[in-house]
Amino acid sequence: MEQERTYSAFVGEQLISSGTFDTMIAVVKAAFDLDSGTLFLIFEDQTGRQVDFDLRGTLEQAKARAFPATPKAGPGRPKLGVTSREISLLPRHWEWLEQQPNGASAALRRLIDDARKHGPDEMKARQTREALVRIMSAMAGNQPGYESACRALYAGDRQEFEELILSWPVDIRQYLQDRAKTLFRWQSEPVQPS
Repeated sequence: MEQERTYSAFVGEQLISSGTFDTMIAVVKAAFDLDSGTLFLIFEDQTGRQVDFDLRGTLEQAKARAFPATPKAGPGRPKLGVTSREISLLPRHWEWLEQQPNGASAALRRLIDDARKHGPDEMKARQTREALVRIMSAMAGNQPGYESACRALYAGDRQEFEELILSWPVDIRQYLQDRAKTLFRWQSEPVQPS
């Protein structure tokens, strides 16, 4: 089951909202209505990517514009959520895939599902670390010890990381500490054999 996307919105160094899209957009829209010149930095927590939303009009209009329905067209099975895309493989990979039961697509789906089952914490740790680094770059790239904090994050050194960000603005520091807790837990727990 996919985790529901969450978002965090900052105005300057202050975190004004964090949570589901509906929770976050309601707070951001209210702040926008008070001052349409407010500059928001909104991040998707799971990826660390900065996102922008058109906040004009009513809250319902802003929500509708955020994720417009797009008709699916092209090859695949759109009603099942299947879309056709291209991948590049070497000839030996294609040969191996062609020998698999149920075809190349089924073999690739099995390989991906196995990887997701057997390495979920490693994958989540990598994604969380990459998201944190993106957000740190945007929100704290000019803070003292930024580069060292990134190195500590990649090294899994929680104590060093927290010491380095101690002087950073409160909301930014608290956000990073909260998001990094899970990452450091995944990095410190031994990997269970499957």
